[in-house]
Amino acid sequence: MHSPTDGSVFLDQVALVTGAAAGIGRATALAFARAGARVVVSDVAAGPGEETAELIRRHGGTASFVRCDVARPDEVHGLVARTVAEFGRLDHAFNNAGIEGAPAPLAESSEENWNRTLAVNLSGVYWCMREELAVMLRQGGGNIVNCSSIAGISGFAAMGAYVASKHGVVGLTRSAAMDYAAKNIRINAVCPGVIQTAMIDRFTGGDAKAAQDLAAGAPIRRLGRPEEIADAVLWLCNPRAGFVVGAEIVVDGGWSAG
Repeated sequence: MHSPTDGSVFLDQVALVTGAAAGIGRATALAFARAGARVVVSDVAAGPGEETAELIRRHGGTASFVRCDVARPDEVHGLVARTVAEFGRLDHAFNNAGIEGAPAPLAESSEENWNRTLAVNLSGVYWCMREELAVMLRQGGGNIVNCSSIAGISGFAAMGAYVASKHGVVGLTRSAAMDYAAKNIRINAVCPGVIQTAMIDRFTGGDAKAAQDLAAGAPIRRLGRPEEIADAVLWLCNPRAGFVVGAEIVVDGGWSAG
């Protein structure tokens, strides 16, 4: 990891990453730190979340961990308030926290599964954006990237709640982007394909053949890496992407191209 004094475009800026205990969130938190940002790492999993922050600090970066359940607006308020109290501002937010829920055909899916999946994946993004936007409006600008999915642009059998939540993230991103583009706040979404994360391990039950079958669904014939999503998030936050507003950037190895 580079020193935060490496002259990066994110030098002395502050980034908040939810769902940062592992996978895409951890990779993005590390990438922001390598690019010079001070990073607030957040997750419901305190141990692994603190490990992410320690990885950043161990390599010369600046990071703090704040435990937060994004489905609870009071905890989200506390997360953003602590970010500003500690670092004075918030320049970039990656609203990544999410769950896959319990797969089942719609008529067999429980009310509890529907409510929890939507509470984390969609309402959680709303609560985060509401708090982040208040800070960014006061300071005169910022960037927000929301994590949707290829399930935000396509349907999947037995994943009704998850698909609905991720489609909702795309719609929320587009609408909010229109609200705040003239306020120097760019809001976009990233739509990962099948990425090698613990979520995919749970989905396949750790079966190597099942993972290979998933990989075969993309023209690139492999699973994506969390770092490849992190690169897309940082690009969306870079001034070089300054004309990208309200977009859903698909990073899926060509899966959705067919």
